[in-house]
Amino acid sequence: MTSHWVERFMPLIAAGGSVLDLACGGGRHSLLLAGHGYRVEAVDRDAGSLAEISARAPGIATREADLEGGPWPYHGRAFDGIVVTNYLYRPLLPLLLNALEVNGVLIYETFMVGNERFGKPSNPAFLLRPGELLDVVRRRLVVVAFEQGEVAAPRPAVVQRLCATRRIDPLLPQ
Repeated sequence: MTSHWVERFMPLIAAGGSVLDLACGGGRHSLLLAGHGYRVEAVDRDAGSLAEISARAPGIATREADLEGGPWPYHGRAFDGIVVTNYLYRPLLPLLLNALEVNGVLIYETFMVGNERFGKPSNPAFLLRPGELLDVVRRRLVVVAFEQGEVAAPRPAVVQRLCATRRIDPLLPQ
C-alpha cells in the first residue's frame, strides 16, 4: 500500500521530472511515481527487490547500493523529487538536501520516538526525535507541510511526515 502522504504531495514534483526513491524496498512508490510519468531511480541494498521492480516496470532505473556502509552513489546528481518512507539514516540527510534540484520536492515519512509502543522499529537510532526532521530541513528548504504524532493507518505507529521544496524564492509562483 502506498503512502497517502506521498500520494498527496507527489503532484508538486515537476511533471515528468526525475525522482529518487531512496531505500525503495519493494518499490511501491517507485511504481506509483513511474505510473504518473516520472522518471524514477529506485535505490536499495536488496538486489532481489530491485530485480522485481525492473521486471514489473522496466522503465524504472534501479541501483543496488549500501546506503549506510558504502559511498553515496549520487554525488553531482540532482533530482526533481526525492521520496523516503520508513527509512532513517541520519548521515544521509545533508546528502539528500544536496541532491535536490532547484524547485525540487522532498517527501519524507518515517518513524519517530514513541513508535516503540507499537513494535519495530524501536531502536532510537531509527526513530526521529520530536521535530527533528523539521529542524534539519527548514534551514535549507521551504517547508510545505509537516506532521508528527500517532497514526492509526495503515497500522498504528508514531511518525513524522514532511514535504519541503528547494524554491529559490518562496514568493514566486512555480
